[in-house]
Amino acid sequence: MRKAIWVPGGRGQVGTELARVCPPENVLVAPTSHQVDITDPKATTAALGRFAAAAREFGLPPVVVNAAAYTDADAAESDERRAFRVNALGAGHLAAACREHGVPLIYLSTDYVFDGTAAEPYEASALANPLNAYGRTKLAGERAVLNSGAEAWVVRTAWVYSTHSVNFVRTMARLERERDEVAVVDDQTGSPTSAADLASGLLSLAGRVAEGAGPAERVLHYVNTGRASWYELARTVFGLLGADPRRVRPCTSAEFGRPARRPAYSVLSVRAWAASGLPAPRPWQAALPEVTAALRAERAGEGRAVQRA
Repeated sequence: MRKAIWVPGGRGQVGTELARVCPPENVLVAPTSHQVDITDPKATTAALGRFAAAAREFGLPPVVVNAAAYTDADAAESDERRAFRVNALGAGHLAAACREHGVPLIYLSTDYVFDGTAAEPYEASALANPLNAYGRTKLAGERAVLNSGAEAWVVRTAWVYSTHSVNFVRTMARLERERDEVAVVDDQTGSPTSAADLASGLLSLAGRVAEGAGPAERVLHYVNTGRASWYELARTVFGLLGADPRRVRPCTSAEFGRPARRPAYSVLSVRAWAASGLPAPRPWQAALPEVTAALRAERAGEGRAVQRA
């Protein structure tokens, strides 16, 4: 079904991938945070109203995917108010605008709403108990959205990476070139997730929602299946880049020393997603090589450019 998708925060990692993988028969508008500031309720309501009216004029059901977020977990520890303003208040303003204009909403959230004490993958219905400011603000955003009266879904994801933006896989690719040895924490386990795969999953959900057949479950998880520690993921990245994985050495979170406390175990279950009839995610080991291949091609292109110069 053809649809019109509005993606505040469209220049971020997920927004960029949504624009890239969105089928051409759909209309996707991805305003930046400067173009649409979701912390400004009047401006957000007005902008969404214009989008929804234009979409309906062309017979396209509108859907919103909220990709606007404050995602720097460490910085949020010293500026939780700013993170709350975007992740919770902004999410609530956008949800209120969606309710006013009758537009369904998909809100992206995080594995950091959990405390990491589980022994098995977290179900979407599991009790949230965030350890850090970022997780608290995202959980507040979830609640604001679900209590807004809008037709809304929360999709939690984790450890997202892509060929662009700031993310773990790109950082490892850079450090592989800059350092002889890289220390990576081995006491945090999660669900590495391709931003491209996540974008495809969100588009599938948006299609269902646009048809009026959204899942009964309002909180879902989308991650690539399987699990890995950051150390295991880094070694895999090195190997796929043609480097020696033994150059990656394990360390503890305490040794690494970051302001925000991370959950030791935040693997997410996609059981509710699959039970809703949505396309099942593939294993992270199948998704990662596509990104590392693109990064290797990027390196090769840089090398050719240097030779020509």
